Amino acid sequence: MVHILGTLLPEKQLVKFALTHFYGVGHLTAARLCARTQIHDRCKIRELTPSQITSLTGFLSSPSTASTLPHFPLATPDYVPPRLSEPIPAAPRRPTTVDASNPEKELPGDKLRGLRIGAELRRDIRDNIAHLRNIGSYVGLRHALGFPVRGQRSRPNAHTARKLNRVVRYA
Repeated sequence: MVHILGTLLPEKQLVKFALTHFYGVGHLTAARLCARTQIHDRCKIRELTPSQITSLTGFLSSPSTASTLPHFPLATPDYVPPRLSEPIPAAPRRPTTVDASNPEKELPGDKLRGLRIGAELRRDIRDNIAHLRNIGSYVGLRHALGFPVRGQRSRPNAHTARKLNRVVRYA
């Protein structure tokens, strides 16, 4: 078993599925994490090298300060193989994640830059709900009363509550 940031990851699972054990990491984010840390799609946790575990731990601990991976294209856009007479049309260039003139400014290409997981994400959610309650919004009131927040029906819920919260009375 591998522990990363206090979370136990099962050794027999694929890395992209094991990463969903972190609070706030779904399947798409896990696939992006694997691509970012250069972990193969079909790699299992037990097959990870120590350097891959270190890079994954380093990225998950502080994704905003992690270095961006260099983009190594397979060939330059103006490359012409020797046996072809016509040049291959150049593929459109992908935007880099960091602006060359201002490295602190991030461009919209990097989805993992503002990633929050675990206790930090729970704290943010709790603070947002507390803010909604303090300003007296309708959503905050629904949170405070424990009612459905996003427009779900609440009328037939009493039948389920009556069934689940039965009090056993003995005569």
